[in-house]
Amino acid sequence: MNKISRMATSLMAVAMMTAPMMMAAQATQNQTPSTTQSDWTTPPAGTEQSQAYKDGIEAAKLDTVAKRTVDPKASYLYNHPPVKKSADRDAYRSSFTEGYKAAVAHNNGNGGM
Repeated sequence: MNKISRMATSLMAVAMMTAPMMMAAQATQNQTPSTTQSDWTTPPAGTEQSQAYKDGIEAAKLDTVAKRTVDPKASYLYNHPPVKKSADRDAYRSSFTEGYKAAVAHNNGNGGM
């Protein structure tokens, strides 16, 4: 009886340790993709300057919080992009503006950032 008791205790301990892992695996399989905040913060496909898009979002947030003019062209990073070549500057500014406008539209639609 003593051997059975020890064996049963060991099996119960193993079962208790593996149950949370199995439940977590099932939970991740059952989740369906939903609309989250990251949908509008993700740069559109084909955007080479993803950092510029994110910079635009952050600049819009900062401008809104600081009660500055909400205009991407008034932003420091728009006027002084952190890239060297002029072609890269134009691409950066374009992506920056898209991100800025997406953040402003999201702010207007949801009442806050």
